[in-house]
Amino acid sequence: MHALTPKSGYLLREFPESLFNAYKFFIFPSYNSLIMRTPAGTECPHFYGDYYRGRNVEECRLLKVAGERWTRDLCRTCPVPGIARANSCEFMKLTPTVARPVEALFQRRVKVSAYCEKTRRNVSEPHVGCGECHALPFEFEIKS
Repeated sequence: MHALTPKSGYLLREFPESLFNAYKFFIFPSYNSLIMRTPAGTECPHFYGDYYRGRNVEECRLLKVAGERWTRDLCRTCPVPGIARANSCEFMKLTPTVARPVEALFQRRVKVSAYCEKTRRNVSEPHVGCGECHALPFEFEIKS
């Protein structure tokens, strides 16, 4: 059997599949940090889909930890993939809630609040961050 690992590029020969599946989390740590594409087409670090051998398991692990019910239509308007693209702060923790706001005509939407564990305060704009963990770029001075 030949198996090509996705990120390392090593070709493993004569490696039993059951042994490979048992130890893949220890040998190849990149398997633990896969970013999957949501049903809406954006990449999200909290979405998980298992389609191996006919399975069809999809879940949002961020909402699952918060105890909220997830459906596929929430991914279309979810702000989390945009926050993950704009801000990669390791200290910022997201807390999601599913609500039915009036401006969305009472359709279910994901609302996200953020908390910085380093500065220990709420983050008003999760796309930008708290402003203290990662210094913003220098200021431009216009000389005339």
